[in-house]
Amino acid sequence: MNKFVAQWKCVLNKRVLTLACLLSLALLPVAHVLADAQASTTAKNTSPASEGELAEEYSQFVRIKYDEKHRPLTMQVAALRFVPEDPASTLDYVDLISAVHIGERDYYQQINERFTHYDAVLYELVAPQGTRIAKGEKEHKTIVSNLQSSMRNVLGMSMQLEEVDYTVDNLVHADLSPREFKQSMEKRNESVAGMIGRAWIAGLGQQYSRQGVASELRFYRNLLSGDKELALKIFAAEQMVQSIGMGTVVEGTEGGTLVSERNKKALQVLAQEIHAGKKKLAIFYGAAHMKDIAERMVSEFNFRPVKIEWMDAWDLR
Repeated sequence: MNKFVAQWKCVLNKRVLTLACLLSLALLPVAHVLADAQASTTAKNTSPASEGELAEEYSQFVRIKYDEKHRPLTMQVAALRFVPEDPASTLDYVDLISAVHIGERDYYQQINERFTHYDAVLYELVAPQGTRIAKGEKEHKTIVSNLQSSMRNVLGMSMQLEEVDYTVDNLVHADLSPREFKQSMEKRNESVAGMIGRAWIAGLGQQYSRQGVASELRFYRNLLSGDKELALKIFAAEQMVQSIGMGTVVEGTEGGTLVSERNKKALQVLAQEIHAGKKKLAIFYGAAHMKDIAERMVSEFNFRPVKIEWMDAWDLR
């Protein structure tokens, strides 16, 4: 055990792991272009839900599924379907497909198959407009990508950019360019270092919360049970779920470039695709983006949620 803990002491640091989890919900598709952008500055589970349940799910786009004995089975991400309130609309629906940027290969295969059912899938990637990612492309090494690569290797899983097929014709780039990202950050007096610092501090607070302490105690109990890799995977999944609400901490109550401004761009592209006559649409963005996008779908597009589907992203058995 000592050798195991020493080997992964960086990952086992609660704040580092919390930071990696948050970045895995929001930042990976930025990572491979972020250095350039900054350089010039100093098994699917489907269940229909009632309106009350849907409202509750607005803030829960990542969850852990347990068995009857409260043993973790899978970490799941949500796909939330919206339909227009206007009966005269020609649009059928828009699905918000939540992404985690580190996951099981089966999860990404399910995502690839799901993409085939849409007229257009809007995807996140801070890159020049129209950029396509070659399947299996490796991201440039940055502090962000190094954190996530380490996490991926420890947990024995895959990464989104390596598994998702972005070359299919119906995928539509719907994110800021590096120049727009940089300009927005300068306008807001933001920096990547500042965002990471706030996430680090928030992780410190989470470490000493009741929920955080309970998670850590479970981790050591699971570690003693013998399956060290699974113990760490369950611990990381719990941190991932706890980290989903930290976007506000990182960006502040007024929003910021990392989530809010990129969401606005995605919805601008959505409006263009609807205007072009597309009927079946999806937005494929990190799970940390989805609460804000869902709220904007209701307030700005006059859509309503009608169905939730949960996809298994991590196997915790």
